[in-house]
Parts: sequence; structure tokens; C-alpha cells
Amino acid sequence: MAKNQSQASLSEVHSSVDTTVPGKSRWRRVLAFFGPAYLVSVGYMDPGNWATGLAGGSQFGYSLLWVLVMSSIMGLLLQSLSARLGIVRNRDLAQANRETYPKKINFVLYILAEIAIVATDLAEILGMAIGLQLLTGMPLIWGVAITALDTFLLMTLQKWGMRKLEAFIIGLIFVIGMSFLVQILVADPNTGEIASGLIPHIQNDTALYIAIGIIGATVMPHNLYLHSALVQTRKFNRDDASIKKAIKLNFWDSAIALNMALLVNAAILILAATVFYKTGRSDVAELKQAYELLPQHLGSDFTAKLFAVALIAAGQSSTITGTLAGQIVMEGYLRFRMNPLLRRLITRLLAIVPAALVILINGEGKVDSLLIFSQVVLSMQLGFAVIPLIHFVSDKKTMGKFAIKPLIKISAWFITILLVYLNSKLLVEEAINFFDTSGNIIWKGLIILGGIGFVILMAYTTLYPLFSRKAFCEITPHDKPEPLQLQPFVPYRNIALTVDFKTLDHKVINHAITQGGKDSRYTLIHIVESVASASHFHDSTDEETLKDREFLDEYAKQLQDNGYFAEAKLGFGKTADAIAEIVNQSDAELVVMGAHGHKGLKDLLYGATINQVRHLVKIPVLIVKNEGEQKH
Repeated sequence: MAKNQSQASLSEVHSSVDTTVPGKSRWRRVLAFFGPAYLVSVGYMDPGNWATGLAGGSQFGYSLLWVLVMSSIMGLLLQSLSARLGIVRNRDLAQANRETYPKKINFVLYILAEIAIVATDLAEILGMAIGLQLLTGMPLIWGVAITALDTFLLMTLQKWGMRKLEAFIIGLIFVIGMSFLVQILVADPNTGEIASGLIPHIQNDTALYIAIGIIGATVMPHNLYLHSALVQTRKFNRDDASIKKAIKLNFWDSAIALNMALLVNAAILILAATVFYKTGRSDVAELKQAYELLPQHLGSDFTAKLFAVALIAAGQSSTITGTLAGQIVMEGYLRFRMNPLLRRLITRLLAIVPAALVILINGEGKVDSLLIFSQVVLSMQLGFAVIPLIHFVSDKKTMGKFAIKPLIKISAWFITILLVYLNSKLLVEEAINFFDTSGNIIWKGLIILGGIGFVILMAYTTLYPLFSRKAFCEITPHDKPEPLQLQPFVPYRNIALTVDFKTLDHKVINHAITQGGKDSRYTLIHIVESVASASHFHDSTDEETLKDREFLDEYAKQLQDNGYFAEAKLGFGKTADAIAEIVNQSDAELVVMGAHGHKGLKDLLYGATINQVRHLVKIPVLIVKNEGEQKH
């Protein structure tokens, strides 16, 4: 793990999709821009939306359909602002925050962003685990554990390239859409009644709670971080005309993708309203319960199976984007980079642990309430992502002619104020209910302190960029380097080198002698790996040990005959440990090792000796690569 020295957002795939390749038709160059919004859109149809959609549809019929439409419009505006930030400034939202706010505030914003991502991942894990349980009957806790394997799928997809990853996600979206299309056709809802749900109204506090959950499930904080990074995977010219074109095409990309997500979310709510609310089953708020009741009302087990398949597809697609958002947030706020596989496993485990604890302690019956709660948590975090975003895209110093126009700015602030008001109202009502029913003074004190902190942080993030002279001050990726202090060439006097009696040895030995010359000492190392040597070590007299000693002595003799001082050291036991032990004992100043180019499964079969040795010695390691292997 190390400080990230590359400021490129999602550096593995940054500018990896070239939209300027000559020879492509105009339409192919246009379509090259399409894709990022589809990865974002899956966050708008993740399993958390299913829970809120089912609860809203079964309890209040079509009446909350307008909330979905409003959320989609909000989402389109905010996602287009996020894309604009990434396209114009080449910064994701986390990087822009880091350049603007003080270090301590940034750390708090980072923690809140991580909480939002964990809440998102929690919904995705539970949704996919429930889908697996519905299809296979496996215990829910097993399904939760299986979701950890998603991390390896993401790593594989990303190695194939960004377009392949986007194609995979679009395929999953198609599965979800087709599944609900079939269910809606079977349910046959009344279009006139559906239209009545587009008239804004809220019946009671329960409807408000679900409505805020729908907003939280639709407009997610992590999607704003994600979109501002994903648009940077497109390589295009940096002139004003090309930037303007990129903004326009990404807007249409967002409009198409988010409208697809709206149709899926609307289908969930309409299905719940048609099948459950109209038949008097207003108590259906759980995914498992909906799965069990669908065959009774639709007359087909096949529709229930489609429900489970779509649930798995939604969880699988959403978890990929959630882990990408985790990478963006960590690297953007902290400039801290760790092994991608480890980072994504940590992101996933942070969500798996609470999900597993809830299942083990409270049982599977509390899972759906946890899903809805996760969406409310997301809604409460939203302001801390939206407010800085509006500041950034409004600033003419950094955005230039691409700063948003007054009408868009007013609309964005209106949406933000509405969201913050609804969230605050929900928080106050929940706090009042808790105070009326609980006598725990400690929890009451924590809630009051949390509320005060919420207000202070919200005010700070809103006002700081307006009054601070340091706002929007660009932070360069690197500090200015010190003048070079060049030293004359001094050959290494004591060099250790590993040999394996293969053609690569010739390159290893030649590289070693070019680092030292005839006045240096060379220690040739080979580790015996026979079964007998693993037990008897230096006392081994098996055929492999005897031959290895003979071959190693022959190498040393050939060097000696050519005027070099060389000695042979045969090692036994674990390869990396034995090499490091001989190197340290010989007081070597440099180790020269041959790399055979093993990757993936071969590393598991043959080991990754070089990587282990370099951690066990305190001197430079020169790696000589095999013929035909690409140099990095």
C-alpha cells in the first residue's frame, strides 16, 4: 500500500476508450461516448429500490409513482453535473473536494462517503443473497458469503477492458428489464390508475418515510462520485468544441440510461400495487414475501422465478459499481492506493459483516427492514455530495465557459434544499419518536450531538467555498522535486545471483557481471526443491541434490576461468526464505534474479518467489525477465 502518485481517476482504465481513432464512422465515434451512465444507472435499480418500491406499491398503490419520476428527474440533473465536472476538470468529485476543503473536513466527508458506499453495498449483498435463496433454497447467510466472490468477477471484467465491463452490465440490465416486462404483461395493470399516481401527494408519515427511502434509493451519493470518474475513461481532444460535444453526448447517455432505470423502478412499484395493494395485501414489504405470493396472484411459478433472477442480476450489477465507487472515494480523498483486489475485498467485507450480524443475531426476518433503512441512510448522506458538486460546476475560475447557467444552478439548489429539508424532517421525527419511547440518556445525548454535528457540517460545506480564498486551489499530483544529486558509477563489490539451470541463467549471469566487473565477488545461489532435501537439508544425498551441486560448481568454475571471483551456495527448504538467508549471510549489495513470467494460476502453482524475496532482503533486487516477455 502506498500514497497514490497518480491523480488519474480509476487510473487502470483512465482514457482507455479512445473516441478519436481515425477511420471510425461518425456514429461509432458517437457511440464510443455511451456506456458510463449505464454503470451509474444500475445504482438506480439496485435491490434497495426493490424494497422501497414493494413497500410503497403494496401500502399506497400507485400514489408514490410521482416520487419515482421526480427522483429520476433529480437524478438526471445531478448526474449530468457530475459528468460535467469529470469531463471539464478531469477530476472526480472526491478529488475536487480534496482540492477545496480543509484536511479535517475532507476526512469527515470521506467517512460519510464510505458509510454511503457501505449502505449501498449492504442493499446489494442482501438483495443478491435473497435472490440466491429464493432460487436455490440455500440459507441466507451462505448467500451473503458467496457475494464476496463478486470482487474477483470485477477484477476479471476490468482486465478485459472498460467496454467489456459496460457490455456485461448492459446485459444484466436487459435481463432485469425483460423479467419485469413479462411480469407486468401478466399482471395487466390499469393504465388510467397508473396515470393517477403521477399527481404529487403524500398520505401520512409512513408514506413520507417510504418516499424519502425511494429518493435515497434512487439518487445515491456514490453515483455522483462514480459518474465523475467514469466519464474520464473516454479519451477525446481537449479543445472547447470537443469538450462541449462530450458534455452533450454524456447527457444523452445519462438520459437514456436513467430512463431505463425509471422504467424498472416503476415496474416494481406498479407490480406491487397491481398484485398486492389491489388485492388487499398491503402488508407485503419483503422481497421473500413478494416472491411467495406472486404465483398465487399471477397464476404462474415462472413469474416468481423471473423475479428472483432479476433480483440476482440487480444485485450483481450494482455491486460492481459499488466497489468501483469505493476505489474512487479512497484514492480521491486520501490519495491512498492499495492492491485493487484487497481494496475491493475490504469494501465488500465492510458491508458483509453488518449483514451477517443482523442475520445471525436478529434472524432473516429483519433483512427487508434493514434494506429500507439502508436507503434512508443514503438519502441522509446525499447533501454532503450534492452541495460540493454544485459549487464546483458553478465556479467560472475552474470550469470557465462550461460553468453551469443560472437556471440550472437554481434548479440544482432547489433540489438540494428539498432533499435536505425532507431528510431533516425525517431525522427530527425519528428522534422525537425515540425520545418519547426510550429513557436511555446516553443514546439521547448521542442523537443530539449527531444532529448538531449534521447541521454544522452541512452549513460548513455550503458556506466554505463561498468565503474561503483557498477554495478551488488546485493541488498538483507531485511536490516539486529536489535538484538531482548525481554520483559517479561505482560497481557493486558483492553480488548474489540466483540460477535455475535454464537458458535464463545466461542473461542473469551476464547482467550480474555488468553490475560489478572482475573486481567484484559473485555468490551463485540455487535452492534444491527435491522431497529428500526438504527433510534432510544439507545432509541430502539424493540424485537431484548431487546434480544441482555439480551444475552450480560448474557455473562457478566457468566464471573463475574467465577471471571472476565466484562461489557456489546451495540452499534448502522454502525457496524465498533460503535465498534471503544466503544473501544476508554473504553481505551482498545486490541480488540479481531471473523472472520466468508466471502469471495467474501459474503463480499459485509455482509461487511468486521474487515478490517474497524483495521483502526479506534490504538491498536492491535486479529482475531479469525471460525472452519474449514484455518489459514494464
